[in-house]
Amino acid sequence: MKIGLISDTHDYFDPRIPALFAGVEHILHAGDIGTPCIIQQLEAIAPVTAVLGNNDFDPSWRETEIVTLGGRKFLIHHIVGIRELADGIRDRIARAQPDVVVFGHTHQRHEERRGETLFLNPGYAGKPRFGMERSVALLHLEAKALRMEFLPLT
Repeated sequence: MKIGLISDTHDYFDPRIPALFAGVEHILHAGDIGTPCIIQQLEAIAPVTAVLGNNDFDPSWRETEIVTLGGRKFLIHHIVGIRELADGIRDRIARAQPDVVVFGHTHQRHEERRGETLFLNPGYAGKPRFGMERSVALLHLEAKALRMEFLPLT
């Protein structure tokens, strides 16, 4: 199974995303979406699970989502923290015991295993600015492994 990971679009839909996400079975958006039209464009590619970011205000999006895909449990939350887990998220992770935590906010791609949990940030997918590196990611769910593939938006 192949899952598309995206975050921090900030109301910008890069025209390369449909080609990069071709063949994905689900898309996880880790917040700072912008407007619902971003989700609608992603839904034209595959089903989407999305969460609120600190710049989102749509009441239909929740702060945290938990979804099982390909037999693995995912927790999606915008602000997680890299060095130290953000307030409240530690308890959510302890309760849910996800295989994978997908997050955004930092605008930097990140892949790290902490114990049995894989923490992933696909990076910044918004408009080009300040020379920031932009990316999305694919997560390949294989029988005995998870394989992350960062895709630059250059």
